[in-house]
Amino acid sequence: MNQSKVELEKRLNRLAYVVSAVVLLLVGMMRRVKIETDIDFSFLPPFHASLNAITAVILILAFYYVKNGRIEQHKKAIYAAMVCSALFLLSYVLYHFTTPETRFGGEGVMRIIYFFFLITHVVLAAVTLPLVLFTFNRAYTEQFDRHKKMARWVYWLWLYVAITGPICYLMLKPYY
Repeated sequence: MNQSKVELEKRLNRLAYVVSAVVLLLVGMMRRVKIETDIDFSFLPPFHASLNAITAVILILAFYYVKNGRIEQHKKAIYAAMVCSALFLLSYVLYHFTTPETRFGGEGVMRIIYFFFLITHVVLAAVTLPLVLFTFNRAYTEQFDRHKKMARWVYWLWLYVAITGPICYLMLKPYY
């Protein structure tokens, strides 16, 4: 294997750790720290759900493309999914730093279902962010065998997170 590509992957992985740590720190702070603003960001939750839904569709397309040997389309789809996910993260953090938390008001089985989806979504989102970046780094540095091994299971985590985001939004929507 080309030593310069291995070194590049190591540098990119360090960057992935830093980005992941910063995002997790911001997500941890956003419920405790509120920034006062005259701008009403209440329009953002449906935007977040839409970005997640679009990401899910793009991921399914990326899977289709790679399974059919359409590598250039796969690559473009993954870039698009990463852009959608990055826009989501930026917008989500902005919303939660500036807007009071909305609490789920459902009861009984619906409450259990909502919190199951919410907890698994949040935990897997936190775990998936660095994994997506590491998987991307392996492809970017042309370590395709290692990329493929990781992508086979990281894909499903990312898809789950992208699908459960809109589900949580739809379940929480009546309480906004």
